Amino acid sequence: MGKAFESIKQGLIEATAHARGTKRTGVIVYRPESVDVKEVRQRVGMTQEQFAARFGFSVATLRHWERGDRAPAGPALVLLNVIAKDHKAVMRALS
Repeated sequence: MGKAFESIKQGLIEATAHARGTKRTGVIVYRPESVDVKEVRQRVGMTQEQFAARFGFSVATLRHWERGDRAPAGPALVLLNVIAKDHKAVMRALS
């Protein structure tokens, strides 16, 4: 097999090891905790429309999260974790 195949194969091996958490690279991978979106929004003191507009979510997505139809993931979950910890800092950063 050629160089391209070997490169792709190596990339897949590394990606699989990373996903399983078996590759030790010295990098700490942040795994955000799940967030009760409705509780966070209510603690912040905003309506769904205000919360969605302020932090860049669609109202429909926010409603799905709050009903439990869907769960936030990826960057949205990271942002929700930060909002849960210090929403005022996020609002200052976004203004």
